[in-house]
Amino acid sequence: MQAVFWALNAILDIYWWIIIISVVLSWLYAFNVVNPSNQFVRAIGQFVHEATEPLLSRIRRFMPNLGTIDISPIVLLLAVTFLQIFLRTSIAPAFGVLRY
Repeated sequence: MQAVFWALNAILDIYWWIIIISVVLSWLYAFNVVNPSNQFVRAIGQFVHEATEPLLSRIRRFMPNLGTIDISPIVLLLAVTFLQIFLRTSIAPAFGVLRY
């Protein structure tokens, strides 16, 4: 059971970094630092967009419109962190897993 909780935590860690990459990449696109017509950049951007956009779009539906400022990634990062803490402090001990 310890391996299951370790895997869930690792998946949430990876997703946390994908959100960070999505934010940084959007800034790089906005300030024309990277060329979006580059095939490698486009592939990374498309993967990151497809991985984060389903959850971010749901969060944006409930967020107030702040103009050009999008705080939905911050909300999603907080949700992922909350899930990790909840998994570590409440769910894992209920299954007898104290460390993972």
